[in-house]
Amino acid sequence: MKSSEVVVHHQALSAAVRALFSQAGSDQREAELVAAQLVGANLTGHDSHGVGMVPRYVEVLLAGDLLLNAHPSPVMEAGAIRVLDAGYGLGQVAGYEAMEIAICAAKQHGLSLTGLRNSHHLGRIGHWAEQAVSAGMISLHFVNVISIPMVAPFGGRQARLVTNPIAIGVPRDGKPPLILDFATSKIAVGKARVALNEGKQVPRDSLLDSDGEPSLDPADLFATPNGALLPFGDHKGSGLALMCEILGAALIGGPVLSGPPASRRIINNMLTIAIDPAFFAAHGSLDDSITQLLDWVRSAKPVDPAKGILFAGEPERAQRKRRESGIVVDATTWAELEHAADLVGLGAEAWNQHARAAV
Repeated sequence: MKSSEVVVHHQALSAAVRALFSQAGSDQREAELVAAQLVGANLTGHDSHGVGMVPRYVEVLLAGDLLLNAHPSPVMEAGAIRVLDAGYGLGQVAGYEAMEIAICAAKQHGLSLTGLRNSHHLGRIGHWAEQAVSAGMISLHFVNVISIPMVAPFGGRQARLVTNPIAIGVPRDGKPPLILDFATSKIAVGKARVALNEGKQVPRDSLLDSDGEPSLDPADLFATPNGALLPFGDHKGSGLALMCEILGAALIGGPVLSGPPASRRIINNMLTIAIDPAFFAAHGSLDDSITQLLDWVRSAKPVDPAKGILFAGEPERAQRKRRESGIVVDATTWAELEHAADLVGLGAEAWNQHARAAV
């Protein structure tokens, strides 16, 4: 650990985030949902979607582009299909409530299709897959992002897309679920932000500068004009990002990215397909089939015997175990959090009292 870094227990950090949003005007339930998801992202090793997002949320809130204590309202309901509009409320609330509706409909019909549009930042999309698998549901999520273009299309040198994530969750009987969650860019914008704050480089072949030339400097992504992340898998990630725009947004009446937005707010639209495996004939043997598959795949000789072959969700569970005793936050992010606390009237001193409290 560097001397300038801050190590904080996740429970204390959650208390600080709850206090900040309560001071900003969130009711108790909203503050709890925001803290649980953001700190949960830090716990799973995804600092890009963790408490480092709070300063951006506060910025957008004070600009009048984020509504507190808002709930998604129904736009359309037809059998197992639902479309909801979040009205630019916090994604941690909109996502939770949309998933509750999706799960309930899937239990009734065997599967459901739920569209959530005009939500503020939904955070780590794997979180919503985890909510589904905890209810015994398989889920698929397609998400688009309305924000400053940060991803170049395959064959392009300028940003025209954002990181448009996809997630899939599969529950297992008495075993940890499989949670696949990835951005369609080589790295997430938040991971570049974390690298910048920590004074590190981004991975090779993941970033272009504003001239469209390869770069290792994360500052190039946030320059004016900004650079661009590259899609993962070349045409594959680029194609999936486009499909997220169509399935996650256009299909349900949400906005697609068609140019630089006028606001700094981060708008997400999400299409969720939830499936209740209990409705399928193979339900009784599903987990046995998954176990046979994973055993066969893991029997391959690993590149690194110390790491072995990992499946979706295992790295996050390992990180959670390691970070249960403390989450490391870089000094730049911590200073930004203190400033955000000042802006909403909580104050940096009170923020630190909450975050550094004995647990």
